[in-house]
Amino acid sequence: MLKDLSVERFVKEVASNAPAPGGGSVAAEAGAQAAGLLSMYCNLSQNRKILGDVVDTLQAFGEEARFLMNKMLETMDEDTIAFNRVMEAYRLPKVNDQEKAKRKEAISEAGLYAADVPMQTARGSLRVLTLISEAAGKGNPSAVTDLAVANLQAISALTGACYNVKINLDMISEQKAAAEYKQEVEELIRQGRDLFEANRVSLEQEIF
Repeated sequence: MLKDLSVERFVKEVASNAPAPGGGSVAAEAGAQAAGLLSMYCNLSQNRKILGDVVDTLQAFGEEARFLMNKMLETMDEDTIAFNRVMEAYRLPKVNDQEKAKRKEAISEAGLYAADVPMQTARGSLRVLTLISEAAGKGNPSAVTDLAVANLQAISALTGACYNVKINLDMISEQKAAAEYKQEVEELIRQGRDLFEANRVSLEQEIF
């Protein structure tokens, strides 16, 4: 399991000549790191004497952040599984028309799965960006840089995941499904960039 590897081992796996794990798994890891840092910010913001009832809100944000973190850790492995399914589909025989039709269907199904997995990362990362927006300025000012780094990691995860969704759409024979994925990707990127920039400005005002 990729999520169980040490940081050094995972990075070295990425750096090898194997095609997986690749960008999709790295994007999922970045999303998990973003969610982890958001959780850290919330955990460091539990002083009720200073923060008052906002502590309850930040506790709820932290719980959701940890849920998202665990989901994206799982997606690290799912992305590699999806890549292997695509490779297996392309290796199917294509001697006669029946084999060609079966292979085309298998490629389309594998492509759909390969698009859906990073889409989960993108959706989760957008939620992290939204939570950062809602948490910013409410918690421990000493941890604001951790929240700022979470913001950077979250937009990297979202953008990288959307790249991976987009690249797999050409394999999907169902045009309606492909069009729906493409539309969602465009919306995720638009919303994500808007949130990231608003978060960046707000957080940097605290830092600088």
